[in-house]
Amino acid sequence: MAKFRRLDLVIIDDLGILPIGENDSEALYRVVETCYETTSLIVTSNFGLASFDEILNPRSIAAALVDRLAHHAHLIETTGESIRLSQALSGKGVMPL
Repeated sequence: MAKFRRLDLVIIDDLGILPIGENDSEALYRVVETCYETTSLIVTSNFGLASFDEILNPRSIAAALVDRLAHHAHLIETTGESIRLSQALSGKGVMPL
């Protein structure tokens, strides 16, 4: 955790894409807690903050994590279709070998 305190920025990308077990939820909470109010933190997810209790276990960790993530945060919510999916469906996303 000391290494996280020395960083200017930590990025957690695609939170919730893979299953998150109880030990993983605790580890994630510890990272966020360590960075809280000292290190810039970017988290991307297909889940909104209100849905974090569906991907993190137990719910008490989800609530504490969301509390720290949302405090002093700039929340950016995007909508629309996936660029990668639309490119793949139109044949532009993959080049044959």
